[in-house]
Amino acid sequence: MDARVVKLMDRQPRAVALISGGLDSMLAAKAVMEQGVHVEGINFFTGFCVEGHTHAIRKQERDKPKRNNSLWVAEQLGIKLHIVDIVEEYKDVVLNPKHGYGANLNPCLDCKIFMVKKAKEWLIQHNFDFIITGEVVGQRPMSQRAFTMPIVAAESGAEDLLLRPLSAQNLPPSRAEREGWVQREQLFNFSGRSRKPQIALANRWGIEEYAQPAGGCCFLTDANYSGKLRDLWAHRPSRNYELDDIMLLKIGRHLRPRPHFKMILSREEGETNFLEGYKNEFVWIKTASCSGPLTLLDGDNLTEDDIQLAAQLTAHYSKGKDAPTVSCKVGRSRDRDNFTEINVQPFSESIPPEWLL
Repeated sequence: MDARVVKLMDRQPRAVALISGGLDSMLAAKAVMEQGVHVEGINFFTGFCVEGHTHAIRKQERDKPKRNNSLWVAEQLGIKLHIVDIVEEYKDVVLNPKHGYGANLNPCLDCKIFMVKKAKEWLIQHNFDFIITGEVVGQRPMSQRAFTMPIVAAESGAEDLLLRPLSAQNLPPSRAEREGWVQREQLFNFSGRSRKPQIALANRWGIEEYAQPAGGCCFLTDANYSGKLRDLWAHRPSRNYELDDIMLLKIGRHLRPRPHFKMILSREEGETNFLEGYKNEFVWIKTASCSGPLTLLDGDNLTEDDIQLAAQLTAHYSKGKDAPTVSCKVGRSRDRDNFTEINVQPFSESIPPEWLL
């Protein structure tokens, strides 16, 4: 008899569930917990996650909960959540996806393979028995097709240790099912893009609140964000990036008025407060004679003419945009006394579309 099966005779089966923060992963973990399996969650931090950052910084959508949805899901399920930083390891997935990009710059299939692979590594290290994901056959155009789901299992190395409870009855039995750790007939046969079966199951289990799907939980699926990332790569010597780079792409209004520099302008108080933390790293501009954005200038070899233009554009987005002149502070550190002050006429023309990122 397999050593793992012998071992399981003496203890409760243990599964690690990939928790994205959405409804599917929540239901998948719950479905296995309902069968008496000990479940713990794992969430991989790539730097491109949507919730828990811009939602917390900005004051728009005040009625929307300011929370990390993966932590919230774990709390609702009553399970431990392990958050694993994979920012550095994930770079190769973003830059060189074997299976290409899905919507915008999302390396969808490679991403799923990588995360399941990391979950298997974690499983071995912590003596768990199988992996749970919330995948549904046919729900996503790349990673969740009948053709690609076996690729995820094979290339991640998880093979039959991977259980997809929401679509299990549409797939070959996993090891957890064959060994009797879970009962296949108590799993589900969901397929396609409709959310109705998941919502019905959530209602059945009394789950009334959950994150609404909107293109996934990754900024790389967002057209605007992907456009800014492409621009970043196009104006750097290489396509590499640091965590600060990808965090700043989530914040503010981005303009590239000249090829060698870009402007990041705050749109509200929360973004201004966040960008304050980067004053030591960039030339910055802040309107002094009226309220307006804090602007960071991302570029090298800035001339006085560049700074003059950037100040005019900053004034354009300020409360003084219709004034004859606006006074602006220009600094290179967070020291509030370490700046020069210039007076500029607000940029009065329409912003050229090609400047807007």
